[in-house]
Amino acid sequence: MRFLIVTGMSGAGKTCAIKHLEDSGYQCMDNLPPMLVQQAFRLCEKVELDHPVALGVDSRSGAMFNAEAVIDAIAASADSHNISMLFLDADTETLISRYKETRREHPLMKNGKTLEECIALERELLQPLREHANYVLSTTGFKAREICSAVDELIAQGENHHSLRIEIMSFGYKRGIPRESDLVFDVRFLPNPFYIKEIRAYTGMEAPVRDYVMGREETRAFLVHLYGLVDYLIPLYQKEGKRRLMIAIGCTGGAHRSVAISEALCAHLCALGQSAHVTHRDTALEEASWPFRRDRASEG
Repeated sequence: MRFLIVTGMSGAGKTCAIKHLEDSGYQCMDNLPPMLVQQAFRLCEKVELDHPVALGVDSRSGAMFNAEAVIDAIAASADSHNISMLFLDADTETLISRYKETRREHPLMKNGKTLEECIALERELLQPLREHANYVLSTTGFKAREICSAVDELIAQGENHHSLRIEIMSFGYKRGIPRESDLVFDVRFLPNPFYIKEIRAYTGMEAPVRDYVMGREETRAFLVHLYGLVDYLIPLYQKEGKRRLMIAIGCTGGAHRSVAISEALCAHLCALGQSAHVTHRDTALEEASWPFRRDRASEG
C-alpha cells in the first residue's frame, strides 16, 4: 500500500494539501496522534484499500505529539508498504501573516507565549520529521492553488523511478548537522557577513548578503569545485539507483553563507535540468534570535 504522511508547520498549508489529496483520490485522515500512525497502517492493510492514503500528523496533537513515534512507525512498516513524508514549511513572517488573516489560535499558544515564540517552538518539535521527510515544500508566498500544484509536482517527481530528487538544505552547525544528509559541505571558511553591521540583519536570500558572499574570490573558486564534484557524483548516484540525494551546506548560524551557497547550487542544478529543491532549515530560528533584526533599515 502507498501512504503519504503530511506534516509541517501550522499555517504552512497542510489542511489545503490534505483536502487537495482527498479530491485527488487519497483516503485522508487528518490530525492523527503519532502513537496511532502504526495502527492506521494496520487498519488500512486490513480493509485492503485500493487507493493511496494520506495521514495528517502535526503539533495539533498537543501533549500527545511525539515525532519519534512517527519515525519509528514508518521504519517498522517500510518493508511492507510504500511510505513517504511531505513536510510543509513557510517563513515566520508568512506564518504570522496567515494567522492574522484567519484569526485562529496557534495550537501551541498557551502559558502567555507570543505567536512568534509558538512558531519557534513548533519548528524545534517538528525538526526530526523535517529531517526524515521525502519532500519538503516551502509555501512562502504561495496561494492555495499554488500549494496544490506544488504538491502534485513533488509527488509526481517521487513516483518517477528514473529521476533523482536532489534536496539541498542550508543549516547552522550550532544546531547540528541534518541527520538525513548524504553530502555535507562546510562553508564556514568564507568571511562571515554577521560581523558586518550594515548587512548582518539580512539573510543569504537577500541581495546585501548574497552579493557580499557571491562577490568574494574564494566563493567563486569554491563554487567551481563544488559544481564540478556534484556534477560528477550525480550520474554515479543515478547509476546505483539512488532516488533521493540530500546535500547539506552549513555555516555557523545557518542564515548567511550557507543560504547563499545553497541557493546558488540549486540554481546551477536546475539550469542543468536536474530535479533540485532548496530549503533553509535554520534561517527563521536564527532571525528570531537577532535583537537587531527589527532595526533593519528599509530597502526603500
